[in-house]
Amino acid sequence: MSLPTIPDITPEITLDRCKTINLLLSSIAMEEIGLSHILNAEAEKLQMFIKKSPCDFHGYLKINESVNQTLRTVVKSQILLQFKLEDVVTLNQKSCCHPRKHYKCKECKEEKDCKCKHHHCKDPFDSSLCYCPNKKKRDCHCPKCKSEKNYDH
Repeated sequence: MSLPTIPDITPEITLDRCKTINLLLSSIAMEEIGLSHILNAEAEKLQMFIKKSPCDFHGYLKINESVNQTLRTVVKSQILLQFKLEDVVTLNQKSCCHPRKHYKCKECKEEKDCKCKHHHCKDPFDSSLCYCPNKKKRDCHCPKCKSEKNYDH
């Protein structure tokens, strides 16, 4: 008996960084949809049990344990998806996928291709990408919000 032969396939992948980030975000969304279907199925299972056996105390305990275990598993998956989302957001911020807005430089009043050495007109911070819970508060001291205060919007 001989080993199977694998054809010489050289797939060409033509995804750039931005498309990859979009695919990662799509995969997170699809996993979230899958988890929502699981939760919906658990709710339907519980409703069906209540309709069929409204007085079965031992059955309630068993189904409660089953639903509880499923919910614990879904929560674990949610935590992993949150980590994945945070990593993708960080990748997105480090890449040039989101369009940069041009702001007027406070010092030289130029809008585009400013030649001065002021940091705020070279690399404007897009506050819509800040996921800091204190984003709307003036007293936030995270690096993103600190740098945002230096820009003229």
